[in-house]
Amino acid sequence: MSSVSMGKRRILYVANVDFAFLHRLPMARAAKRAGFEVHVATRTEGLKQAIEAEDFIVHEIPFRRGLSPISGIRTILALRHLERVVGPDIIHCAGIQSCVYGSLTMGTRRVSQINAITGLGYVFTSSTWKSRILRTIIRRILPRLLNRNASVVLVENLDDHRDLVALGVDQERIVHIPGSGVDTDRFQPLPEPKGPITFGFSGRLLADKGIRALVSAHGILREQGHDFRLLIAGKPDPANPASIPLEEVEDWAQRPGITWLGHLSDIVLLWTRCHFAVLPSHREGLPVSLLEAAACGRAMVATDAPGCREIVIQDETGLLVPVENVKELANALLSLAVSSELRDRYGRAARDLVVRRLSAKIVGAAIIDLYNRLAPARVSRP
Repeated sequence: MSSVSMGKRRILYVANVDFAFLHRLPMARAAKRAGFEVHVATRTEGLKQAIEAEDFIVHEIPFRRGLSPISGIRTILALRHLERVVGPDIIHCAGIQSCVYGSLTMGTRRVSQINAITGLGYVFTSSTWKSRILRTIIRRILPRLLNRNASVVLVENLDDHRDLVALGVDQERIVHIPGSGVDTDRFQPLPEPKGPITFGFSGRLLADKGIRALVSAHGILREQGHDFRLLIAGKPDPANPASIPLEEVEDWAQRPGITWLGHLSDIVLLWTRCHFAVLPSHREGLPVSLLEAAACGRAMVATDAPGCREIVIQDETGLLVPVENVKELANALLSLAVSSELRDRYGRAARDLVVRRLSAKIVGAAIIDLYNRLAPARVSRP
């Protein structure tokens, strides 16, 4: 565990796994530029060096995915010890699990805590008996934890705002900042690729990302005689109950017109090869994959679901379809595939939307304003 300096405000980000923190990078970078010493509490799975390369201090925490009471105790004790060592001015928890453990860790302490709800996730989208039980438990305990003194609830879309108020979260403590932002200098508009029409999916390979519906829709179009290509970037996530089995993904990769790329360290490589982006997810916070595609000037097809409709504006930046409606999804894919005019119009509007409202600069300014309200800068610190 690295030592801490004595002259800076400190912020402690809590994420249950390192790749989840990487989605918060624009916020953390903004915090560093604003003079914060940035600490990251997470379970590392190969990305520790990438985080430390940002000059952030990484603390290994024994997170186990899922809300397990036994493993949760270990996590809470580790976080409690870390909080005493670091002495953060702000604790920024990302995701429901981190918010729950962070709130239980802090108890009655007065340290400012941001509970970032990055989409309500598997527990709220799945219909399995286990998820229904967890959903009942979370609905009972979540409002109490999120309404803790000195805490703020950060949401990425207005649907989550509404749903949290309905659960009993105090409306006055909810702050809406759309996503974590996207680097519009790095992600620039791309020319359309040559060759067959190609659409791309980027994300974890989970059932609630709608990837099965997308593969089925692609199959329908192929059966109709269309030589369209589907590129899939991402991997299964075995720790998530909604993860697609590896064998199923490998079977998809054998089908005509489908290429599974696995994890891409530079997602621009995907959008360089695609004419437009697709994300038929059941629910999101504000999907990073679509933010990046939009910044690259790509038109989009997504579901009319929370998070997705924050960036895919019907007949403006793309097309929206009902969740798990394979026929409508196939029709929307076909509409963009056959019209370069639509792709161009939607892609330009998508880029404009990101630059105006969703860039890292704009979101960074909003999050620093929140940080400064929660932990005003000090002339000196003992």
